[in-house]
Amino acid sequence: MNRDGTYRKTKFVQNSKIFRCPICKEEMNVHQFKDMVCSQGHNFNIAKKGYINFLLKAVKTDYDKDMFYSRNLIHSSGFFDPLLESLSNSIIKRIQEKDVRKVNILDAGCGDGSHIGQIINKIYEKLDRDISGFGVDISKEGILLASKQYFEILWCVADLTNLPFASKGFDVILNILSPANYDEFYRVLEDDGILIKVVPGKDYLKELRNIFYEGTEKQEYSNDEVVKLFSRKFRVLDTIELKYSHKMDKDNLAHLIAMTPLSWKATDDKIKEAVGMDIDSISVDFLIIIGEKG
Repeated sequence: MNRDGTYRKTKFVQNSKIFRCPICKEEMNVHQFKDMVCSQGHNFNIAKKGYINFLLKAVKTDYDKDMFYSRNLIHSSGFFDPLLESLSNSIIKRIQEKDVRKVNILDAGCGDGSHIGQIINKIYEKLDRDISGFGVDISKEGILLASKQYFEILWCVADLTNLPFASKGFDVILNILSPANYDEFYRVLEDDGILIKVVPGKDYLKELRNIFYEGTEKQEYSNDEVVKLFSRKFRVLDTIELKYSHKMDKDNLAHLIAMTPLSWKATDDKIKEAVGMDIDSISVDFLIIIGEKG
C-alpha cells in the first residue's frame, strides 16, 4: 500500500466525521477517494502527500522551509526530549484516570509535526489504546514536512481561528510554543477533555536573549499574561515548571538561532555575535499549563 497516497486517504475516510467545513460549518465526507466535501459542495483536495489545505485564502507566515529544517534538526538533537516525555506522561495519566480506549489528540500549531509525532510514539510504548493524531498549522511548509515524516497522523493546513473540525471531537489538544485561539479550542474539545499549553519560562534561551536584547525590555520575559488569558477560558488543573540545560555544538547553535522567533527582530550583528560565541549549553525553561473546560 502506498503510504504517501492511498494509505493516508484511507485514514481520512475513516476519520471523516471529525471534520467540519470551514466555510459553511456542515459535516464532511471523502468523495471519490480524493476530496473532502461537505453537503453544500465545498471541496478540499486531499494532496498526494496526504494532507488537506483548508485555508480559505493564501497566508504569508514567517515560518519558512529553512526555519522548519533547522527546527527538525534541533528536534533530532534531543532538545525537546524532556518536554515531550513530560507531556506524554501527562496525557497517559489523563487516559488512565478516564479509562478511555479511543483517544483523539490534536496538535494546534504543530509546525513540522515532530512534537505530536514523538508524543504519540511515547504513549504507544506505555499504553495499549486506539490513538488518532491530528496536526494543524497555518504554514503549508510545516505541514508538508510533517506529512513526509509521520504517516499515522492526519495533517491539515488551517487557521486556528477557524478549525476544520466538528465540535467536541478531541480528548486532548496540544498547543506547544504556538499562538492560541481559546474559543476554537473550547469548541472542539470534549467536555471532559484537556488542553495542554506550553509557553517559555523566564530563563528560556536566556543566553541568546541576553545577547540579542541586552539593555532592552525584551531581555526579560514573563509569561504571566499568557497564564491569565488561559485561565479566563479554562480551569487550570496543573502547572508544571520544567527546566534543564541542553548541550550545544556550533552547528546546532546556528540551527537553534535560525528556528527561534527570538532571532527574528535581532540585528544581523547580534546574530553573528551569538553564532560566534563559545556557547556549549543552552538554558531550557518551559511552563506546562494543563486545563479543562470550566
